[in-house]
Amino acid sequence: MFDQQTVEMLLVGVWDTLYMTVVATFFSYVFGMVMGVVLVICRKDGIRPNALVYNVLDVVVNLTRSFPFLILMIAVIPFTRFLVGTTIGNNATVVPLVLAAAPFVARLVESSLLEVDNGVVEAAQSMGAGTWQIIVKVLLPEARPSLLNGSAVSAITILGYSAMSGAVGGGGLGKLAIMYGYNRYQTDIMVITVVLLIIIVQAFQSFGNWATRRSDKRGS
Repeated sequence: MFDQQTVEMLLVGVWDTLYMTVVATFFSYVFGMVMGVVLVICRKDGIRPNALVYNVLDVVVNLTRSFPFLILMIAVIPFTRFLVGTTIGNNATVVPLVLAAAPFVARLVESSLLEVDNGVVEAAQSMGAGTWQIIVKVLLPEARPSLLNGSAVSAITILGYSAMSGAVGGGGLGKLAIMYGYNRYQTDIMVITVVLLIIIVQAFQSFGNWATRRSDKRGS
């Protein structure tokens, strides 16, 4: 159906897409986890209420999430060039992917942590546990299944962003779909890129479901 060159091109596209998605998901969780935890502990009924910190971070998260990804990717071009020295390619795409996804992850983390029973937190406080101990030994372990499920959702969202980045210099399957499937009217390339994206999405979701079930069993 495809010659060797096309197959190799598609394999490179899959690798580039996985690279951007995995790296961006990792860094999005590094920053998003911190923001989500701060939102939970600083809210009015949190363990360390701080209205100023909560309101400022809440506004920042909401504003960042309001930007459509393509507009955000263009808006942060100077910042991307400053960090990685270029505005095209996989590494350059990771920067706006993280900026776009980290606030989304923060909301997922916040939602997961808020599901933790307040009684567990109060019990830890009554035993003299500090803020850091409550976060590390109570909130995060108790919310682990929800956090793992959210990681799959985040990865799939970032995968969608990475595909869109092909329109403005990003790599991966999105670039192939636009360059060959759209600009050159090669419908077969367009179809196979869509199929490959669907397969990757299903793989991420299946892994997320498996990790969540495993975490539930360990917790019980």
